[in-house]
Parts: sequence; C-alpha cells; structure tokens
Amino acid sequence: MPDVLETAAEPTRRALLQLLATGEQSVNELAGNFTVTRSAISQHLLHLAGAGLVLARKDGRNRYYRLDARGMAKLREALESFWTAELDLLAADARALHSQPHQGDTDDH
Repeated sequence: MPDVLETAAEPTRRALLQLLATGEQSVNELAGNFTVTRSAISQHLLHLAGAGLVLARKDGRNRYYRLDARGMAKLREALESFWTAELDLLAADARALHSQPHQGDTDDH
C-alpha cells in the first residue's frame, strides 16, 4: 500500500481530498475544478484509492468517489505523529532556554 503522507502531499491530490470532504462526487464533477484532463484526475483518484484514502463506486457509466474514513484516520495519525514530535522538540528547546542563565542576571538580588 502506498504511503498516505506521500500520496496526500501532492497538491492535486490534496485538493481532491478537500473537495471530497464535502461529500461524494463523480470524476466529472471533480475534474471540473482543475485545468488538467479528466484522465489525469482519474489517475490521481486511483493513487488516492490505492493509498486507502478514498473509496469508489460505479453507477452506470459514472464513477463516484468519497473519502474513506479509515484511510483518513491513518493520514491524521501520521500527521499527528509529526505534530507530537515537533511539540516534544519545542518543549525541549523551551526547557533548555529556561535553564540557561539570562544575560544581565546577577547574583546580587
């Protein structure tokens, strides 16, 4: 399975995820929001589906896509792991700064 972060990092795919956050849409509806071909949008949607971020259903000649809640939860967990690590680094930096003597501080208080 492709990496969800790598898949969602591509700008067109991110835009597709944002559009699908409003609800299920057909490939034609989605393609109407981009300057690239419908075929290119279909390829992006296949990448998103392969990463487990979207689900597709066929109705007659149309294919409809919607977000996959499980895949989006995995994406959120992956993003939160970076956020948690960043917060840990920020807290460590703050502790280090706090423990350093401040310029202008004297022992004559």
